[in-house]
Amino acid sequence: MKEACIDTSNIPRLVLGSGQSIPAIGMGTFGSDKYGAAEVQAAVAGGIRTGYRLFDCAPVYGNEDRIGAVFEEALASGEVKREELFIISKVWNDMHGRGDVLVSLAKSLRDLKLDYVDCYFVHWPFPNYHAPGCDGNARNPNSVPFSADKFMDLWTQMERIAGMGLATYIGMCNMTIPKLEAVLPRCTIKPAMLEMEQHPSFQQQELFEYCKSRGIAVIGYCPIGSPNRPERDRACGDVADTELPEITAIARARGIHPALVCLKWAIQRPSIPIPFSVHEKNYLSNLTAVSGDPLSSAEMEAIRGAERNCRLVKGQVFLWPGARGWEDLWDLDGTITR
Repeated sequence: MKEACIDTSNIPRLVLGSGQSIPAIGMGTFGSDKYGAAEVQAAVAGGIRTGYRLFDCAPVYGNEDRIGAVFEEALASGEVKREELFIISKVWNDMHGRGDVLVSLAKSLRDLKLDYVDCYFVHWPFPNYHAPGCDGNARNPNSVPFSADKFMDLWTQMERIAGMGLATYIGMCNMTIPKLEAVLPRCTIKPAMLEMEQHPSFQQQELFEYCKSRGIAVIGYCPIGSPNRPERDRACGDVADTELPEITAIARARGIHPALVCLKWAIQRPSIPIPFSVHEKNYLSNLTAVSGDPLSSAEMEAIRGAERNCRLVKGQVFLWPGARGWEDLWDLDGTITR
């Protein structure tokens, strides 16, 4: 068996509401429309060798079959055991119809070469579809506002695949408190996890605390501000987290890259950041940084002051006809926008 570059026993862990302990850092697999499937495949293989055990996947990323080949080889060689891995996949927006969740998950399992996923997420809370790689002006005329009733039809399918043992947990992504308030009382199986944008300049503290108080673990995407995010997710006035004075001051004092400060902060909230890189030196340093030397309470408090309310993934490509702007997706006034 190959030895991991990082002793996996030193990697922080987060306890789910069920009591299961899982890695508190993972590797994202969305190539930000900049990297091909082969490059992501190589990064996942390197990630396993390095010590990563949690991988955030999705069929819309266009690389689950290549990642599955890595999992198959790593498991067959004994490099890692299945129970050591925590694999995530998601149902994409064009598969919200009756019976579609099982079809979607079956394809992901086939591509990922797995019998089950550890958590299966609803990728976005509405069936608004956009083509992979589209630009920020893309709109689908069939897009619709959020509907709690339609979401619950979808969630019933999610609960069914959990009951079948095809997903150990089920979760939600890109939700708001008003949307959660509308659906959580109607769930037979509550979401074990919520995946949301989270970084020092966009901490979503209220949503984070809401999840924490209900035993819902948070996975944070864009944990270092996603400097390689697609052009459609860039806007004038966006903040670069690794250039925030609160972050750079801590990085200088510690002699580390500002990105590593962002990851330490995320884990100590606690939440699960899922950074992505195709460069081994980067994903190795990410894992090394969170394996020790935690931030002080004073440093954590300083980062709390770095909040700039800067949402990077605005989601405007999902807007429906008649919507005023991307803000309508996020219920900023505390009510679900119709």
